Amino acid sequence: MISLTNITKTYSSGTAKTQALKGVSFTVDRGEFVAIMGPSGSGKSTLMNIIGALDVPTEGTYVLDGKEVHGLTDDQLADIRREKIGFVFQSFNLLRRSSVMRNVMLPMLYWDSIPVEERRLRAEKALHLVDISEQHWGHLSNQLSGGQMQRVAIARALVDDPAIILADEPTGNLDSKTGALVLQTFQNLHAQGRTIVLITHEREVAEHAGRIITVKDGLIESDERVATPRRSRATEHTTV
Repeated sequence: MISLTNITKTYSSGTAKTQALKGVSFTVDRGEFVAIMGPSGSGKSTLMNIIGALDVPTEGTYVLDGKEVHGLTDDQLADIRREKIGFVFQSFNLLRRSSVMRNVMLPMLYWDSIPVEERRLRAEKALHLVDISEQHWGHLSNQLSGGQMQRVAIARALVDDPAIILADEPTGNLDSKTGALVLQTFQNLHAQGRTIVLITHEREVAEHAGRIITVKDGLIESDERVATPRRSRATEHTTV
């Protein structure tokens, strides 16, 4: 699903150069749940931007779902993002004065080939997958709790059936109990065969994945399998 080979990224500012990534290589198989972990300044955010086709490496090869990303134009990168990747952000990035349903349908707004009724059906399916009940579909997103907003954001990421879900610090703005519910949602999606890459600086969050790649100073410090991923203590009956 994801193959990175000797990825480097150098940023230039005048005569000064900063190497954020220094030859990173790893693969992610279809259906894996991988956490990329590291402190601020480790290179994990740069790595996330490259995986998400938001940036391109200075050197190295990146292949996403069989397509080589390096050398693509901005328009081609935009197509890759739309077709292959569902993004989940720490700040939710919902339209706060739009309904839950409209927020989830938003990625399909410019898909003229998809009839409006099919768009709604896709959105309904995605909302069911993340356990947002029908009574909330007409609510404005700013009427929801933090946990509900993040799960709506996950539904939005799912609506185009992307090859990979890329989650950037998805529990960073949530309290521990609400964050546990969101992590439980990712684990449920992984159990259904979804490929998930989660970016975090917290070990406790990373341990919900089946594999943890730790980045430090622009290099892979460790790549370990998690024998028994941490399970959320939250229950489906908890109100969020």
